[in-house]
Amino acid sequence: MFDPKTETKKIIGDIKEWFDRNAPGKTAVLGISGGKDSTVAAALLKEALGKDHVMGVMMPNGVQKDIRDSELVIQTLGINSLNINICGAYSAMLDSLESSSELKATPDAEVNLQPRLRMAVLYMVAQTIPEGGIVINTCNRSEDYVGWATKFGDCAGDMSVLGNYLVSEIIAMGDALGLPKNLVHKAPADGLWGDTDEDRMGFTYAEEEAYIKTGTSGRAEADAKIERMHRTSRHKYESMFFCGECS
Repeated sequence: MFDPKTETKKIIGDIKEWFDRNAPGKTAVLGISGGKDSTVAAALLKEALGKDHVMGVMMPNGVQKDIRDSELVIQTLGINSLNINICGAYSAMLDSLESSSELKATPDAEVNLQPRLRMAVLYMVAQTIPEGGIVINTCNRSEDYVGWATKFGDCAGDMSVLGNYLVSEIIAMGDALGLPKNLVHKAPADGLWGDTDEDRMGFTYAEEEAYIKTGTSGRAEADAKIERMHRTSRHKYESMFFCGECS
């Protein structure tokens, strides 16, 4: 039986131990989207490291409709923050591709460029702040299981706070931490396509969790999609293959 209070204490302890051992005195740097994952991760980091050692970075691409949610996370937790708009860099890269070649970025390439630019921003901030920073991966187990993240984008980071936890468990921890319910229970969305995660995946996170725990979601069509996405996305999380390793 999952106990959110017990798990939050465990995560906070793990964060403290990891930073003490690997990055004493450094600041955790993470993107703040206004969704449950970055909200819960930031709250856990604040409890572990103190608010002065957490830097939340808002990174809209032009106008972000729900930027107030990101601002609410910062205000609620009282952590340090930056707002760095990636619009200029995003547009410049797409324009440069078209002006220097006959290529035009595909819709997938355009969408995935955004999280890759955001990860570059986080590492820039981490290497710029005086005490040095550690970039935090805020993906969860449910997303990772089906590869619902961008390789070298939100897949990246120096440590993962929520990677061992399913969506329902993160919501339970957010409630246990007393975080704003409109953020913790916000419909999961990548902020890229304009749809919710569940709309685009073709199954719900509840169905996926059932599949992970029991081997079936209870719906054959969903099972097939989950299995295929899990199988074809492993390259995002495994170590790079080096030629010559095969016998």
